[in-house]
Amino acid sequence: MSDFKEGAPCWADVSLPDLAAGRRFYGELFGWTFQDQGEEFGHYTMAQRDGKNAAALMEKMDPSMPTAWSVYIASDDAAKTAAKITEAGGQLAFGPDAIGDTGVMLGAIDPGGSFFGVWQGGAHPGFDVVNEPGAFCWTENHTRDADAVDVFYEAVFGYDARQIGDGAGFDYKVWTLPGDPEAQVGGRMRRGEDLPADVPSAFQIYFVVADCDGAADTVRRLGGQVVMEPQDSPFGRMAIVADDQGAHFAVIDVERRTGEIPGQ
Repeated sequence: MSDFKEGAPCWADVSLPDLAAGRRFYGELFGWTFQDQGEEFGHYTMAQRDGKNAAALMEKMDPSMPTAWSVYIASDDAAKTAAKITEAGGQLAFGPDAIGDTGVMLGAIDPGGSFFGVWQGGAHPGFDVVNEPGAFCWTENHTRDADAVDVFYEAVFGYDARQIGDGAGFDYKVWTLPGDPEAQVGGRMRRGEDLPADVPSAFQIYFVVADCDGAADTVRRLGGQVVMEPQDSPFGRMAIVADDQGAHFAVIDVERRTGEIPGQ
């Protein structure tokens, strides 16, 4: 049984060509310290904030792997979740695999093409810290095939979805756990046709920062890229960035909120 409710985001990691460079970048950006799990686990490296597990870095095992952040969704039984994924039209990328006594992991691709992980926690339940500077706070699936994706996640995790915006010019749904409208676990954004065709569907991960503009400046100084300049929103001041190896993610100052939430 996971320490996280089934369907809740419980972990995030990034696959990088250069693990040492990743430690330098994220160590300065988020104030993370690192614990290498050793050769047995492929030098999978825990990223910690004040001694608490916030995320992880891993070196790409194959050059063809994307340089990207991944989110993991909690499951009480990874094998049963794997069966639901295939029954609902998704694909298994790997697993379920037992990772020592730490837990059971699988990777999957939804019908819209977004990769996500599933984690059945053991000795490693998942995040020790969330919703604080240097920690995970949100994820959303940016997809072109929103209709298929909506049906898929409802079938696999039982998500209830609430429409934000008009569903046309701005099509965004907030996912909540079954029967609990307050348990918001993520979102689904329909990508517009103006986005280049070679930009894949993917989950975007948000990390809290104390100063969004300062974080964007730090990303640039460290050799990364600011993909979307800092901007205000009802959820906080946010920016989309990429590290110096090309992995995209978002940073958000949740204390600096402006405007009304669409549809409220």
